[in-house]
Amino acid sequence: MTSPDAFLVPNLITYCRILAIPLFLFLLLSCHPVFAAVVFLVIALSDAVDGFAARQLGQITDLGKFLDPIADKILVLSALVALVETRSIGSLPVILIIIRDLLVSAVRLRAAKEGRVISASPWGKIKTVMQMAAILMLILDLPYAAAMLWLAVLLTLLSGVDYVVRKQ
Repeated sequence: MTSPDAFLVPNLITYCRILAIPLFLFLLLSCHPVFAAVVFLVIALSDAVDGFAARQLGQITDLGKFLDPIADKILVLSALVALVETRSIGSLPVILIIIRDLLVSAVRLRAAKEGRVISASPWGKIKTVMQMAAILMLILDLPYAAAMLWLAVLLTLLSGVDYVVRKQ
């Protein structure tokens, strides 16, 4: 049985974000960085749109709280893996981000088993914005992109520590 929350506008936007990721990856891996960057930016900005829609329409749901960070993780991790594939970045920053995300996901799953849904913290939102900015810079091969990625990794790890400490 499908939850009625599944068909609310903010959740539909989130599904569209997830469904657009293969197009982004195709463009990135087909050496069309400008087009890939545009699609990535649209997907990334639609994250703010679904959150805004949820608040404005009074449609903040547990499903949305669960799906939104997953959509972000799928976008960021698939982009980073693709950038490793294209040799734009090394694997170490990606591995560190994956480890953090797995640990945070484990905490979220434990909370879900207890009937709690944990929303993203302000640190988590800042981390996501920094990761997306770094990815966009890497796709476009902009100056200081590698430094921005390492700053995003640092914020990612700090937000993970904050998340685990506060949610235990």
